[in-house]
Amino acid sequence: MLALNFTPFPTLTTDRLLLRKIVMEDAPELFFQRTDERVMKYIERPRPTSIDDTYAFITKITEAEKNNELITWGITLKNDPKLIGTVCYLNIQKENHRSELGYALHPDHWGKGVMNEVLDAVIDYGFKEMKLHSIVANINPANIGSQKLLEKHKFVREAYFKENFLWQGKFLDSAIYTLLTPLK
Repeated sequence: MLALNFTPFPTLTTDRLLLRKIVMEDAPELFFQRTDERVMKYIERPRPTSIDDTYAFITKITEAEKNNELITWGITLKNDPKLIGTVCYLNIQKENHRSELGYALHPDHWGKGVMNEVLDAVIDYGFKEMKLHSIVANINPANIGSQKLLEKHKFVREAYFKENFLWQGKFLDSAIYTLLTPLK
């Protein structure tokens, strides 16, 4: 069984980026990210209806991090503290050394290699520090950009589920991608 400890919060860096703890001051950017139709096009989850919902969400993830149930990094440029995206490990199965990976990025930063840098750092942290055996990503198969990103990082599509997810009255498909640890 995994023994996780996200205290102190593990800040990660890449050549251009800082992956840091999300704080209340990030609420406006996080609210934008979680309500923008371009960002949320393939992310089927309830959207906040007010900034107060976003404050509650930040409180919820902060508590879950304290309990070592998940970890969410805010993505920023090294020279600018403004939140441009998020990446997280959620649905952690400690008994199976497995976690789901989730991510979102502001459209102004799409196509610039930002998420490639992010995944390099977060995957490394997951395998080396968290001691994960596998990382899974559950995506909408229509999200070709996410599919290509995962495949670039050597994730393998292991499953395709037809109409297994009900979202806003419509059944949607899901594709499951998995990456096994190279540290055996």
